Amino acid sequence: FARMFVQVCLYFYCKCLWRCLKFVVRKLTGRCELQRICYSTKPGAARTMKIEASLKSSKSKRLQTSVSVHPDAIEKTIDDIMELKRINPDINPQLGVSLQACLLQIVGYRNLIAEVEKLRREPYDSENPQHEEMLLKLWKCLKPNSPLKARISKQWCEIGFQGDDPKTDFRGMGLLGLYNLVYFAEWDTEIAQQVLSDSLQPKYREVTKKEISQFSKAEWEKKKFDKAIGYSFAIVGINITDLAYNLLVSGALKTHFYNVAPEAPTLTHFQQTFCYLMHEFHKFWIEEDPLDIMEFNRVREKFHKRILKQLQNPEMALCPHFAASESLINM
Repeated sequence: FARMFVQVCLYFYCKCLWRCLKFVVRKLTGRCELQRICYSTKPGAARTMKIEASLKSSKSKRLQTSVSVHPDAIEKTIDDIMELKRINPDINPQLGVSLQACLLQIVGYRNLIAEVEKLRREPYDSENPQHEEMLLKLWKCLKPNSPLKARISKQWCEIGFQGDDPKTDFRGMGLLGLYNLVYFAEWDTEIAQQVLSDSLQPKYREVTKKEISQFSKAEWEKKKFDKAIGYSFAIVGINITDLAYNLLVSGALKTHFYNVAPEAPTLTHFQQTFCYLMHEFHKFWIEEDPLDIMEFNRVREKFHKRILKQLQNPEMALCPHFAASESLINM
């Protein structure tokens, strides 16, 4: 009953009191909610997310649908909004510029989800020359000094695939997993190669006296190094692709993208974010110091929660070096 009462109160507040409050504030300030947001909130995620929420909660269908228009229709949509809100563009020239920047980000985020989803749903096809070319590029970037002896080869395990043919490992994330791995290996080559090298290296651990008494000398020497940093690079890359995909689809990455993309976020922004997540997960894995790969799910979930917490900050940009351009800052 208490829960139902709270829901009724919230509904009444949203439908009646909140609209009345906005009407009163507009009369007092002479500005609509969109104007107040643009004039009082600095550009980036804080402004864009407020604009998005305002448009979606509007009682006008034209405003509600403005967040899902085609990018080519954004200028016309801005004119419609200004007309509907009775805002003189000659008196408020900066408002149109600010609204356009926000709508480009909002619409761009929706389109990015669609583009990423399309790649995720496209399966790897070994009969497709482009797919095969990308797979071979991944090997060349990660192992430039070790030629691949055959397309079907145990060598694929050296970069973290599970068997002789990597195509079976892309089933979960489709081409998206391959796209991200190739981008990481091609554009962050030094870091990617270092992460790969680290993931293959055993890590020394202390062996107790009790263990020494239980094993022969040969077994003891092996035990000293049996705690690897140890994970399969390619498989983890596909898994982190899944993490990045879920952050995107859930809307959690809006904070990051609205802060780093001056206009519409693109697939490149998503791939740059993947590179960041791979690097950060690698450091997090070492910090967590898991006993073995069986702890992967626990470490991944903890890492996921840490990223989510960071993204709750409206000022957050996961990759600061991809910061918004001056053109956005001046809007």
